[in-house]
Amino acid sequence: MHSIIIVGCGSIGERHLRCFLKTGRVRVTACDTDPELLQRVAAEYQVPVNSNWEEALVQGGFDAAVVCTPAHLHVPMALRAMECGLHTLIEKPLSQSYQGVNDLIGLRNRTGLQAAVAYVLHVHPLLAGARIFLRSGELGPVRHVTANSGQYFPGGRPAHAVHYSQTYYRDRRTGGGAVQDVLTHTVNWVESVVGPADSVLCDCAHQVLEGVTVEDTVNVCARHGEVLAAYALNQFQAPNESTLQFHTATGSVKIELHRARWGIHRLGDRQWTWRELPPVERDAHFLAQANHFLDQIEGRSSPLCSLEAAAQTLRFNLAALASAETGSRIRCADIGRETPGASPGGDVASHSPSHD
Repeated sequence: MHSIIIVGCGSIGERHLRCFLKTGRVRVTACDTDPELLQRVAAEYQVPVNSNWEEALVQGGFDAAVVCTPAHLHVPMALRAMECGLHTLIEKPLSQSYQGVNDLIGLRNRTGLQAAVAYVLHVHPLLAGARIFLRSGELGPVRHVTANSGQYFPGGRPAHAVHYSQTYYRDRRTGGGAVQDVLTHTVNWVESVVGPADSVLCDCAHQVLEGVTVEDTVNVCARHGEVLAAYALNQFQAPNESTLQFHTATGSVKIELHRARWGIHRLGDRQWTWRELPPVERDAHFLAQANHFLDQIEGRSSPLCSLEAAAQTLRFNLAALASAETGSRIRCADIGRETPGASPGGDVASHSPSHD
């Protein structure tokens, strides 16, 4: 049985804790700086707790760490965990700055430790089926992608969770805003299908959400090699819906996550042919992710997002925010080439664009 430390027990950290326990393959220790939160977690899940993550790592006895802190802490904490010999699962996004990312990849390579980033769509069974079909090339090469999604963000948080305006979400420097917190999931998965984005033109704004100034609405035009893509997202609409479409010269694939189905419409067809999956409880994907991470550290293959793929999506995030600030198209390859702290490769700005 493995021994895992969960670093950060906010909403997503608690979900990881709960799901790793459900695997029946681990002993879990919870770590957070909030004493009241730790007390509740200890009582509810009957796990040992620690308020000092570095002290806990030094004491040893862990096989792996799950880093669930705000995004600006992901890379330094993952580096420290791997320096202590722990396999590491890092919450998305990998960071809000490119600083230290190459060091993290290099450390993984030198140590042979396993590392992955928790882009949970990689283990979504509906998306897995659609990706296999798209990659098969049966419809020919994808030439255009559209992704439209939205939900009422305040309504999706647990009842006991701190209000979003008092969390990392309120500041881009800690991973907040729609680009880094939500759109990044879709972009990362689309990149796994059609390849990395080369350049990004982004417009975003704070439109509705109370108590914050970061963007809650995003429109992005991106180019992934020969593929043109359009991403649209808001965090205040009434329905929770997400639709992706992939178009080729001979047909289209549509994915409707909110209806748990994906379909094929070939040129000349009169209607869509749908593949449907029964709805599952939301923890199901996180439980699958936990099991895959345990498989990975045991030497088995895993579909989880690699550091390299997450680093590419980080370039997309930073390019999108830089584009929104400057009004210019930004090349993803330019991210990370600048000196630390310089735009667009350094830390992202703390507020939404000046026109908000």
